[in-house]
Amino acid sequence: MKRSLQGKYHVNSTHGERAKAYIPFPLPPCPAIDWSPELMQQFDEAHLALGGLNQVSFLLPNPALFLYTYVRKEAVLSSQIEGTQSSLLDLLNFEAGGQPGVPLDDVEEVSCYVAALNYGIKRIQEGFPLSNRLLKELHEILLSSGRGSSKLPGEFRRSQNWIGGTRPGNAHFVPPPPEELANCMTALEKFLHDDPVKTPVLEKAALAHLQFETIHPFLDGNGRLGRLLITLLLCAEGVLQEPLLYLSLFLKTHRTTYYDLLDRVRLKGDWEAWLSFFAEAVTLSAKQATKTAKELSKLVDQHQAEIQASKSKMRKSLAAVFPIIARKLVVTPEGLAKDSGLTPATANVCLKALEERGVLKEITGRKRGRVYCYQACLNILEQGLEI
Repeated sequence: MKRSLQGKYHVNSTHGERAKAYIPFPLPPCPAIDWSPELMQQFDEAHLALGGLNQVSFLLPNPALFLYTYVRKEAVLSSQIEGTQSSLLDLLNFEAGGQPGVPLDDVEEVSCYVAALNYGIKRIQEGFPLSNRLLKELHEILLSSGRGSSKLPGEFRRSQNWIGGTRPGNAHFVPPPPEELANCMTALEKFLHDDPVKTPVLEKAALAHLQFETIHPFLDGNGRLGRLLITLLLCAEGVLQEPLLYLSLFLKTHRTTYYDLLDRVRLKGDWEAWLSFFAEAVTLSAKQATKTAKELSKLVDQHQAEIQASKSKMRKSLAAVFPIIARKLVVTPEGLAKDSGLTPATANVCLKALEERGVLKEITGRKRGRVYCYQACLNILEQGLEI
C-alpha cells in the first residue's frame, strides 16, 4: 500500500550544525496494514514454524541443555552484527575460566548480552510487564562492561545520535532528538500493551522492533536490545514457551535488505514489505532452531547411551559428568569438579577418558590449565556464525 512519510522531521542544531531528526508517528500504521492473501499465508507459515519450535522444546529430554548453548549462540551473532569478533568458543572458554582468543572487551560484551537476555526472560516469567522500565534494566546489564560501559547504561540518551556518516549533517539517518524520546517511548510502550488497539502478537513484534530501531533511544546497544525485544515479546505473550527464536542470523545474512526496508518504511510507509521480510525471518529461523535442537539431542543421546552401555569402571562417574559437559560444551577439570561434586582428580580422569573416546577435544595443548571442548556439539551450533 502506498503511504507517505511515516513521521515528521525536526530541524535542530546539534554538534555545531543543523540536522534533520526523524520523529516517527505512533503505532499502529495508518492506513492499516493491507493483508493480502500472500502476506497472510506468510504469517500462517510463521505461526506453524513457531508451533514446531514449541513442540520440539517439549520433546527434548533436557531443554535446558539446548537453551544454555543456543542463548549463547544468539549472543555471539547479535554482537557480531555490532562489530565484535568473539566466537562461540571464545565465549564458552571465557565462561569456563579460560583465555579467549579475541580482545577481552569483545567477549565481555557478548557475556553481558547473555546476562541481559537471561535477566529479561526471568523477569517476564515472573510476570513483570514488557515496559520501558524493563528495557532500561536490560540496557544497564547489556552495557555493564565492555566498550559501551561509558554510554549511559540504563538511561535514555540525553544527546543527539545518528546512524551512518561522521556527524549528524552527513548521517544516513538521524533518530528523534532527546527531548522527543519520552513521548516516542511512551507511545511504543502503550502499543506493546495493546493501546490504542489490540494487535496480533507476531505483527506486534515486527512493528515494535522497527519502531524501536527508528527511535534509537540509547546511545549504544540499540540493535542488540531491539532484536532481544522480539523474543521477549513472543515469550511474554505465550507464543514461545522457551526463548528459542532469534533472528540475528537471518538479519546478519540479509543485512542490506534489512536496512533498505527500514528506510522504505520510514520514507514511504511500506510496512507490508517489512512484514513479509519479518515473516520469512521468523519461519526460517524457527525451522533452523528446530533442526539444530533435533541434531543436538540426537548427538547427546547417542553419546549418553554409549556411556551407559560401557563396561568401564568409570561408567557412573562419566554418566554423572556428561550432562554438565553437554550443557556447557567447554569445561576445565576444576570447573567440572565444582559442578559435579567429584574430586578434581576424578573429574580430570573423566575428561581424559572422554577425550580418548573421541567425545571431547583438549584445546590448549598444555599440560596444565587444560580446557576441554565438546567439539561435535559446537560444530552444530556454529553453523552460520562464520558468515
